[in-house]
This record gives sequence, structure tokens and C-alpha cells, in this order.
Amino acid sequence: MANPTLTTVTVVIPVHNEASFLPGALPRLFAELESVDADISVLIAENGSTDETADLVREAMETYPALALIQLTAPDYGAAMKEGFLRSDSQWVANFDIDYFSGTFLTAALSHADTADIILASKRVEGADDQRSLVRRFATWTFNQILRFALSSRVSDTHGMKLVRRSVVDDIVPLVISTTDLFDTELVVRAEKAGFRIMELPASVVELRESRSNLIKRIPRTLKGVWRIRRAL
Repeated sequence: MANPTLTTVTVVIPVHNEASFLPGALPRLFAELESVDADISVLIAENGSTDETADLVREAMETYPALALIQLTAPDYGAAMKEGFLRSDSQWVANFDIDYFSGTFLTAALSHADTADIILASKRVEGADDQRSLVRRFATWTFNQILRFALSSRVSDTHGMKLVRRSVVDDIVPLVISTTDLFDTELVVRAEKAGFRIMELPASVVELRESRSNLIKRIPRTLKGVWRIRRAL
């Protein structure tokens, strides 16, 4: 039975064709979350998978009562994240990836619940330990410069783990038009411009596998997406 005195958190994790990775990742995820002093549920947002991803999540739900599944027919990371945020009813919503999560971050983020509305795990602030390739680190830096120039954002890193207050989810998420790669970027920038309090904590990033997205192919759609956000704002 849930403890009514604990802060409630929904962890939203979009997944696509992760049948080979899920069996090892889910036990690690729930082991990480055991140390967090909160009432946590995990919502897997499966989108457009052609393998057994959804079936494996359903099987895991028998082992983990706090695990739930939603499904979208089309493969779209951002749309899956948005749907997961909107389906949640907790005080806070966290965004993790199935290969990038941290109970330590969640504990640290919740400790700032009185002073922030969005807490970001930044790969670029002082104290961060980004062990990704030089190319991927440079891409993150370049993307941040684009956001500063095109959208006047002062945030150092919009991609990655984050914890979002319920009021931000209710007020900002329905306004977000971006899906695919830029849902979380637009969410953060809109919240920033609306005056919500944003805090960044240093992240430790170790790649568990090679990136599944092609960096070169993402550049044109990212630039178009940023321009679309600029026009919308």
C-alpha cells in the first residue's frame, strides 16, 4: 500500500524496439529506485515497436506492481513522452531513458522540491562527468548554442533526465507542439519563458551502448524543429 505521506513521482520512459535490452534494464531500474524516498510508479511509453517490447513489459508488470504500460502506434520518442506526461497524475513527473536513469539524481532533485519546478540533469554544468564520445559532447554544446541564439534560453542542457512539477505538466505540456527529438527542449524553454523555476544538477553520463540515432541525420530536422519552436513562441 502506498504511503500517503510520501511525494508521488511517475517515471516516464519512452521505448521503441527494446526487447533485447529490457530484460536486463528493468531490474537495474527498479533497484535504483528502491533507495529513493518517494512513492514511485514507472510508466513505459512503448511507441511503434515491431518486436516483443510491449509483451515483455506486460510480463514484467507481474513482478513489478509499480510498472505500467501505454502504447502508441507510431515510433515517436517525443510523442510518447508527451502522452506519458499527460497520463500521469502524480505530484512530480520524471523522464528517464531505458539506458539512462539514476536514483541518485532523483533523490537529489526531490531535495530541491521547495525551490524549483523543473530539475534537469545537465551534462554541461560544473561538476558534471560526461564520458560520452567527443563528437557527442560537441553536438550537445552546439545544440545549446543554437538554443541560446534562436530561443534566448539560458539552460545548459535540455536533453536527459529531468523532474517536472505537476503544475508545469498541466500548464505547459498541452502547449508543446514538438515531438520526435525536441519535445523536452520545447517543454523546458516554454517553462523557462513562463517563469517557472529551473534548476540544473551535474549529471554523470556513461554510455551503456552506442547511440541508436544517427547524429548526422538528426541535424536538419533539429534545425527545422528549433525554428518551428521559435515561430510558435
